[in-house]
Amino acid sequence: MQDSDEPSDVIKNWMRRKDTIEFLGLWESLNNMNFNSVEFDRIKSEAGYNSFTLSPKKWIEKTKAIGIISKGGRYGGAFAHADIAFEFASWISAEFKMYVIQDYKRLKSDENSRLSLNWNLNREISKINYKIHTDAIKEYLLKDLTNEQLSYKYASEADMLNVALFNKRSKQWRKENPDLKGNIRDYANLNELLILANMESYNAVLISKGIKQKERMIELRKLARTQLISIKNLNNESFKRLEGKLKKE
Repeated sequence: MQDSDEPSDVIKNWMRRKDTIEFLGLWESLNNMNFNSVEFDRIKSEAGYNSFTLSPKKWIEKTKAIGIISKGGRYGGAFAHADIAFEFASWISAEFKMYVIQDYKRLKSDENSRLSLNWNLNREISKINYKIHTDAIKEYLLKDLTNEQLSYKYASEADMLNVALFNKRSKQWRKENPDLKGNIRDYANLNELLILANMESYNAVLISKGIKQKERMIELRKLARTQLISIKNLNNESFKRLEGKLKKE
């Protein structure tokens, strides 16, 4: 411990603070089913007074805490879960706390960059599939139409997909969002863009088989609904696995 001949005294001073007790109690409440909340409330009510003292060993005995471990003997001492250790280190070292803040900001920035990359990737996949989709329209539906009619038909097919997935046409979305730039697809989330890409590919197959637009609309609506439910269930399962993993740690 920096500048201290008695590290245990530094820990005791840290544990005397009301903020520390509240932090430790919150951590235990979230991670310890056997945490003695009644005894915790009593300790918290006493914290902050000049006469109040608390050691790791006393904290463990009184509250059945698991976030801090106290061991005696030559190689003993106080050990803590990483969450608690970070809180303690931030208290004794302003430099360490600043490093934690800076590293957190960097990680969040990296995370946001990855999400943005994933969004753009899915957007590009959607654009590629849209090319396949429009090529199929041109080949199977539009041989006898003029260029002006071709453009209109493209918009009609795109709007059919918008209605199948978003329940509204582009014109309706623009009317509802006059201050937003771009189109309805520019504001879709990752799951919606992925499903849209699948719908465009599937629509191209249906067009090649000569299936009429009304029938394709029904099939694409079923596809959108099924995949949205599947992704939701998949996300729920992933969250449950993550939650289970955190509880084991």
